[in-house]
Amino acid sequence: MNTFIWMKILGISAYYHDSAAALIVDGEVRYAAQEERFSRIKNDASFPVEAIQFCLTESGYALEDLDYVAFYDKPFLKFERLLETYYAFIPKGFRSFAMAMPIWLKEKLFTKQIIRKHLKKIGGPHAQKTSIVFPEHHLSHAASAFYTSPFPKSAFLTVDGVGEWTTTSYGLASGDKGIKVLGELHFPDSLGLFYSSFTYFLGFKVNSGEYKMMGLAPYSNSKTAQHFVDLIKENLVDIKADGSIKLNMDYFEYPVGLRMVNPKKWETLFGFKKRTTDEPLTQIHADLAFAAQKVLEEMVVKLVHHIKKETQAEYLCLAGGVALNCVANSAVFNENCFKDIYVQPAAGDAGGAIGAALATAYLKQDLNFTGLKKAFNPYLGPSCSNLEIERLLRKHKCSYHHFESTDDLLKTTAQHIASKKVVGWFRGRTEFGPRALGNRSILADPSDPEMQSKLNLKIKFRESFRPFAPAVCEEDYDTYFEPGKHSAYMLFTNPVKESLRMSLPKNFDELSLEEKRRTPKSSLPAITHVDCSARVQVVNKEVNPTFWGLLQAFKNLTGNGVLINTSFNVKDEPIVNTPEDAYQCFINSGMDILVLENYVIEK
Repeated sequence: MNTFIWMKILGISAYYHDSAAALIVDGEVRYAAQEERFSRIKNDASFPVEAIQFCLTESGYALEDLDYVAFYDKPFLKFERLLETYYAFIPKGFRSFAMAMPIWLKEKLFTKQIIRKHLKKIGGPHAQKTSIVFPEHHLSHAASAFYTSPFPKSAFLTVDGVGEWTTTSYGLASGDKGIKVLGELHFPDSLGLFYSSFTYFLGFKVNSGEYKMMGLAPYSNSKTAQHFVDLIKENLVDIKADGSIKLNMDYFEYPVGLRMVNPKKWETLFGFKKRTTDEPLTQIHADLAFAAQKVLEEMVVKLVHHIKKETQAEYLCLAGGVALNCVANSAVFNENCFKDIYVQPAAGDAGGAIGAALATAYLKQDLNFTGLKKAFNPYLGPSCSNLEIERLLRKHKCSYHHFESTDDLLKTTAQHIASKKVVGWFRGRTEFGPRALGNRSILADPSDPEMQSKLNLKIKFRESFRPFAPAVCEEDYDTYFEPGKHSAYMLFTNPVKESLRMSLPKNFDELSLEEKRRTPKSSLPAITHVDCSARVQVVNKEVNPTFWGLLQAFKNLTGNGVLINTSFNVKDEPIVNTPEDAYQCFINSGMDILVLENYVIEK
């Protein structure tokens, strides 16, 4: 078996949303970070200058040490799609065309030169000598999942809005033969853009509000929502037996317009107005969200059955933005088509930076991937030193306590959480991807029936219906949750143990959204969603020993081995990246305690 010859590859994703950089050394992902964490602009799409500088500075490598810089898609193919789409829809979309062309002709069409320009600022004249390669978008997605998986061979499925032309791809990946595409769906027929169109119509922001729609869906009245399912399948999308789709473009405007959909046609079809961002959510909005979610799940499940039939593979890797839909992932898992399913924690465009670098590593060398022997490490971003923390404490004249013993820190933090306090938890390296996984987290007691409302309204400053994820040690999973996929990255949902659930009132379906939310569903009400599910993070002692230790300390104190774990940020802000970010978030919200490594600040 051949081995890596210390090839160093910088992967980059940029210019659509969630730009990021990743550094691969000797076939291993060593560093990865999203630009938003540094710029403090949510879903920042700009060239990831600071993320690149982080990767190089932390690794100790200079630009001239790199073998390749890999960009996560092919800009010329995207431009071809743009031109052909506008041509196909003439005369529609001229305004959109007129707005897009200057940006493409000035910037995106010359991505290679722009990359060199940015690299020159970072590495001086060496930028001219750096080899820049452009793997296709969905190849980057597939590589990001397969080459970080535990499988030496698997099927793969990538689903997102659109790459160059491709919106969905599937095939076989093997450690000795690489990645082979067996089938694709092409723009404008897109599962991701189908789902985002409902996000838009329901008043949420496209490319970030999809989580909200997924969280809203279980509040539906399923009988009423079925009517919307029928309308969608009769009018908007034709779903084939193999999961491929044909969208009715009379209802959609995203190919050439400045909007996702034609609002008047959708309003006529569904019988209510497009929701504005500040308009209250009602039952009808939840019903349509449920319908969109159910139709998406049907598409994905049919695709997966087709992939199984065509590949006969034992395992499946998922990637692309749609693979962040944990409810759809669970629907796939529950079909039992495959022995196991893997989704890497940054399945969306940010993860394309990892995928572009990994795809390049395996394309440029004759390598044999045998599957990761340990779980993929998501803690790839910046950490901080005690010196940085002490500088912050002096700057803000904070009263604090420093713990020499980490065990004492864990016991004290557990006591704070047990006394119903909300803790900002900042330790170790930042997670890569959209989920906080125990290093940049807000933690609280899930047994408190008021905690969900408190966290949403007074700390996160977001909609009260939004659910919170539980974290539980792998050893304790079966005590609290029904059998299901154990996810270290919060990418699947699991039913709360039936013995912990409470009886719901007979008129539950007739209650308002807020009444449904306030009705306790289990003895862990703050993490039990309306449908008695939870997006569980299963914590492994080897992967994150400190967070595992905190869960154990809380269990020893209270008898409860579950904590609320939500991302350390407030609405419309990225997850905190530095001690200063953490302090500002702490001081300007309703949090009670801030833990910075072994330093603890109380309000």
